Amino acid sequence: MSMALLGPINQIGYLVEDLEQSIDRWRQRLGVGPWTIFRNVSLEGLYRGEPVTVTMDVALAYQGDIQIELIKVTNDAASPYRDLAGKPILGIHHVAWVVDDIDVAVARLTGNGLKVAFDAGNQTTRVAYLEDAGEPGVLYEVIQGAGMRELIQHGIAATRSWDGTNPIQTIDAAM
Repeated sequence: MSMALLGPINQIGYLVEDLEQSIDRWRQRLGVGPWTIFRNVSLEGLYRGEPVTVTMDVALAYQGDIQIELIKVTNDAASPYRDLAGKPILGIHHVAWVVDDIDVAVARLTGNGLKVAFDAGNQTTRVAYLEDAGEPGVLYEVIQGAGMRELIQHGIAATRSWDGTNPIQTIDAAM
């Protein structure tokens, strides 16, 4: 039996420079798809204690039971998606778990020594990124959102039956 506090990892997140090119690479080189792109996603919250609004485009697909998230940040706000000089960070960024109660999850993780770097949300989702000084370069994310587990299960099922057609669906989150 696993001793993982939050259960199995649900997501691996990557920061990318060009969302479409990254999706094409994942599709063509690794066979991962279909993809759902969420355009104009906005998160409001605190980054290292300071108020922030971050905007981004996000693409989701699945490999087995793991959600692959590609993030292209679309504004210049200080955030966990940029380095100290303000340049976009690229590459693997975080591992994430969907939780039923984000406050309980954050309390457990901070009780184990992790520090909250980012706590933000929008009308459908709340996220918190935590960091461990002993594990630089990757963040630990907890996600709470209505229907989040169902979204993941639907995506896993769609991947299992995907025949390679209709590889990309786009949703404008601002609508």
